[in-house]
Amino acid sequence: MTAAADPTQTADAEPWGRVDDDGTVSVREGDDWRVVGQFPDGSPEEALAYFQRKYTDLASEVTLLEVRHRRGGASAADLRSAAKTVSAKISGAAAVGDLASLESRVAALTETLSAESETEAAAAREAVDEAVKTRTELVEKAEALAARDPRTVQWKQASAELSALFNEWQSQQQNGPRLPKSTAQQLWKRFRDARATVDKHRREFYAELDEAHKEVRDRKTRLVEKAEALAPKGEDGITAYRELLDQWKTAGRAGKKADDALWARFKAAGDALYGARSERETADAEASREKIAAKRELLEEAKAVADERDIAKARSLLTSIQRRWDEIGRIFPRDAERGLDDDLRKIEQGLRSREDADWKRNDPEQKARANDMTRQLTEAIEKLEDELAAAEKSGDKAAIAKASEALEARKAWLRALGG
Repeated sequence: MTAAADPTQTADAEPWGRVDDDGTVSVREGDDWRVVGQFPDGSPEEALAYFQRKYTDLASEVTLLEVRHRRGGASAADLRSAAKTVSAKISGAAAVGDLASLESRVAALTETLSAESETEAAAAREAVDEAVKTRTELVEKAEALAARDPRTVQWKQASAELSALFNEWQSQQQNGPRLPKSTAQQLWKRFRDARATVDKHRREFYAELDEAHKEVRDRKTRLVEKAEALAPKGEDGITAYRELLDQWKTAGRAGKKADDALWARFKAAGDALYGARSERETADAEASREKIAAKRELLEEAKAVADERDIAKARSLLTSIQRRWDEIGRIFPRDAERGLDDDLRKIEQGLRSREDADWKRNDPEQKARANDMTRQLTEAIEKLEDELAAAEKSGDKAAIAKASEALEARKAWLRALGG
C-alpha cells in the first residue's frame, strides 16, 4: 500500500486520504478509513487530487450556503432545504478531505436556520392574518356597495369604487401571502357575490332609466313636432310655442345625447317664430320713422298749450293735436312710442291742472262761500280797528298788542281770499 501526501491534512501532518497499490482511494474518518473509489489508470497523486476536487466542490456548496445566509434575501426554509441536500451529499461522499468539518458547519447552519424558520413561520402567520383582514375589508366594502338602494347610487362613482376594490383584490392575490384555501375560497365567494349583486342592480337601474328616457324622448318628440307645425303661423304661433315650452320644462330628461338633439330642433322651431316677429318689428320700426318725426312735430306745436293764457283756446289747441296724434297711429318700437306718449301726457296734465284750478275759482258755491268769508273778515277787521283805536287812546299796551295781532291775522286771511 502506498500513501500520498494530502494538502488538506491536519496540523500533525496526518493525511485525510490514501491510495492503495491497486488504485483504491480511502478517506480518513476519525480513526477509521473509508473507501471512496478507485483510480487505477493514474498515479496516486492524480487519484488523490481527483477526490480532493470532489471535496472542494462540497466545501464550495457549504460556503455558498453560509454566504447566502449572511447576505439574506433567501428564506430560512429554502436554505434549510438546500442544507439538507448538501448534508446528504457530504454523508458518505466519494471525496477526500475534512468531511466531518463540513458536516459540522452544515449542522451549525441548520440549527441556526431552524430558529430562524420559526421566526419566519410566525411572521408568515402574522402576514396571512393581516392579508385575511385586508381582504375581509375589501369584501365588506363590496358588500356595502351591494346593500345600497340602487335608486340612490351614483353608478359612475360606484362602478369606479368597485373596480378599484377588484384591482386591490387582484394585487393582494398576486403580491400578498398565500391564504389558506378554505379561507381564500370563502372570501372570494363573498366578494364575487357582492360584485354580481352590484352588477345586477346597475343593469336593472339602467334598464329602468332607458325605459324612462324612452318615454321622455317620445313625449319631447311630440312637443318638437307640434312646435315645428307652428311655423306657418309665424309670430302668431309664439303664444302656443310658450305653452309647449312650459310642457318641455316639466317633461323630464331623455339622456344627454337625445335631449341635446331634440332641444336643437325645438329651439330652431321657436327661433323661426321669434325670427318672424323680429322681422315684422324691424319692418314696423322702419315704417315708424316718419310717424315718429310727425309726433315730434306735434309735441313742438303742443308746447304752445302751456303758453296760451286763455284756457278754452288752450284746450281747443290740445284737442286738435290729440286728434292728429291718434290719426298718425301706433309706433314701433314700443319704447319710442311710450316716450312720445309720456311727453304728450305731461302737457295734458299741465292743462288739466289749470282747468281744475279755474273751475274751483269760478264754481258758484265756492264763490258764495268765499264772499261770505270775505264779509265776515271785513266786519271783524272793522271791529278790531275800533278796538285798536280805543286801546291806543287808553294807552293799554297789552290791549294794543292783542288787537294789532288779531287785526293782522284777519287781514292776511282776507288777502288769501283775494280781498
